[in-house]
Amino acid sequence: MDTEQMDSATQRVTDEGSPLESRFVNRDLSLLEFNHRVLQQALDTRIPLLERLRFLTISSTNLDEFFEVRAASHKEQVLHGVRKRTLDGRTSQETLEEVAVRARSLVAAQYHALNEVLLPELATQGIRIVRRSEWSDGQQAWAERYFREQVLPVMTPIGLDPAHPFPRIQNKALNFIVVVSGHDAYERDAGIAVVQVPRALPRVLPMPVDPEATRVDLVLLSSLVHAHVSELFPGMEVHECHQFRVTRNGDLWVDEEEVENLLQALQGELRERQFAEAVRLEVPEDCPDDLAQFLLENFSLEQADLYRVDGPVNLHRLSSILDLLERHDLRYTPFTPALPRSLASAEDPMAVIRSGDLLLHHPYESFLPVVDLLRKAADDPQVLAIKMTLYRVGGDSPIIEALVQAARSGKQVTAVIELRARFDEERNIALATRLQEVGASVVYGIVGYKTHSKMLMIVRREGELLRRYCHLGTGNYHVGTARAYTDLSLLTADPALGEDVHQMFLQLTGLGEARPLQKILQSPFTLHGALIDLIDAEAQAALRGEDARIVAKLNALTEVGVIEALYRASQAGVRVDLVVRGACCLRPGVPGLSETITVRSILGRFLEHSRIYWFRAGGANRVYCSSADWMSRNLIRRVESCFPIEDPVLRARMMHEDLINYLRDDIQAWVMQPDGSYVHTDPSGELGLDHPQEQLLTALCSPDA
Repeated sequence: MDTEQMDSATQRVTDEGSPLESRFVNRDLSLLEFNHRVLQQALDTRIPLLERLRFLTISSTNLDEFFEVRAASHKEQVLHGVRKRTLDGRTSQETLEEVAVRARSLVAAQYHALNEVLLPELATQGIRIVRRSEWSDGQQAWAERYFREQVLPVMTPIGLDPAHPFPRIQNKALNFIVVVSGHDAYERDAGIAVVQVPRALPRVLPMPVDPEATRVDLVLLSSLVHAHVSELFPGMEVHECHQFRVTRNGDLWVDEEEVENLLQALQGELRERQFAEAVRLEVPEDCPDDLAQFLLENFSLEQADLYRVDGPVNLHRLSSILDLLERHDLRYTPFTPALPRSLASAEDPMAVIRSGDLLLHHPYESFLPVVDLLRKAADDPQVLAIKMTLYRVGGDSPIIEALVQAARSGKQVTAVIELRARFDEERNIALATRLQEVGASVVYGIVGYKTHSKMLMIVRREGELLRRYCHLGTGNYHVGTARAYTDLSLLTADPALGEDVHQMFLQLTGLGEARPLQKILQSPFTLHGALIDLIDAEAQAALRGEDARIVAKLNALTEVGVIEALYRASQAGVRVDLVVRGACCLRPGVPGLSETITVRSILGRFLEHSRIYWFRAGGANRVYCSSADWMSRNLIRRVESCFPIEDPVLRARMMHEDLINYLRDDIQAWVMQPDGSYVHTDPSGELGLDHPQEQLLTALCSPDA
């Protein structure tokens, strides 16, 4: 939503006489609430121990991204004097002040979880992160040798003086500030130095232990550097040595209407993102105030931007422990994603798709049918063209290999690659270049609108007929996340859906008016208005005394028009149940406003990513899957697709698996309160088949041996 729309919505709410803060939850504070919920997974003893450590690192990386994007945006608005208010009526400055309070609380909880819970429990399992004071003689000798042979040759300390100004510090890199005394080889007075640690060095290392020991000892690279930092300053005396890390603005800014080549412009911006404006500084708790202030001044930050931590300044690096250890007893039980019976033994997946729509529920059902369909299309002489949108794909992707093969086979391959997919820009530039090199047509979507829709279309000659086979999904074409995220895939040969997908590709690659689509609801043209119409239709049904219901599962709900429509529906008596994983600006259960609305957030082994909407529609049970959350960016500023599930069997299955099951969860659900806080339904219960993810794993998948 742009500034004018926001101001209009704010005025409309104010005119209705209800204070803003009583109608909406602040999006950024809601995001921080979500990260608190993620952190609680690290404390849940029903979850395997190493997976709990992983949840801790996820909460840390989520917070990093929050500062890179959300906090950075508010800082920019304060800097430029922008007076736009958030939905709950806060200015950016007021939001930042509250963010600082809640983020500090979250950081304190993260390090408490690490130091007081996870590290002691790991130690009971024979896994120790060994402090310098605990090294045995043999470990000290190993650490000294490793530092001199593997670390010292790539370190470059910078002694600060007029000829050596404060260095450019990369975003989220590990650094040390060191205070030394004495005179160096050139008789310069010592003072302050900065040591930058190259990212190529592993952050966690296994240490040698007694051959008869049953434990594993690990050491952090930061401890190794700290223990031997004096070797970087021979003949000098080191008085202080402290880690620090700076977080920078992660957004890229390119004036798309002015640049001639978006790819080249983004390449230039990417080189500078590592050194963008600083938004947060992290130092250890024992870092002296004068050194912390010195760093703040060099990064043009205020005291409010300083975060003191009780441990390593980058908790994300602890995730490498999971790769170092062969402790399957402390991990989730592996599983094998299922294959639909109709595809398991089929030699021709297109024949199966022609016989009827297929719906895949990832990760419980394999993403392999989508990959195999593309691979077979690449080698099929009857296939004439393949068109695909690519938002996030991943390195060494079989999807890209199939497209490359198709292009080399002479097929017309068109890839709509979203270069501005945040933090995947560099990878997407590389794959765009590779596809262009083999003759594929590559475009970057529409200026001003991110292409977030997930669509694949294969055009095949069958006799006198050209038939379209399509894949529409809620998730990305990323084989790795297809095993970690819950998503939905529709494989169809429906002519109407195929024509709609064809029309969307014409919009994305060519020029022309947006023609009406038959079945797909599309952002930025029809989806927003259609959603409000569907919600309002339920409200009208309720006012007529009919049974009315809305159930939706989303990643986020922040768009004011949709929220106001849901409020109207609630006031008309519609029962509204929402499963919203992350940020939610709607306040549920407020008397006279949203009494019939419930909001719950489900966390578990897999990241809940699918978007599915169900409207009672007078008993017709209209069900849609979509790439779009109910956010202004998705509904107004992106190209999104929302497609109906029309097969009654598939529709009933999705209603049960991805909606009703989630409303029944009373083990891992977090229920949103009217004030924006969340209450855990039953944190003491047994984590078993009552959890929807566990249900689906048991029903659809086979455990790996």
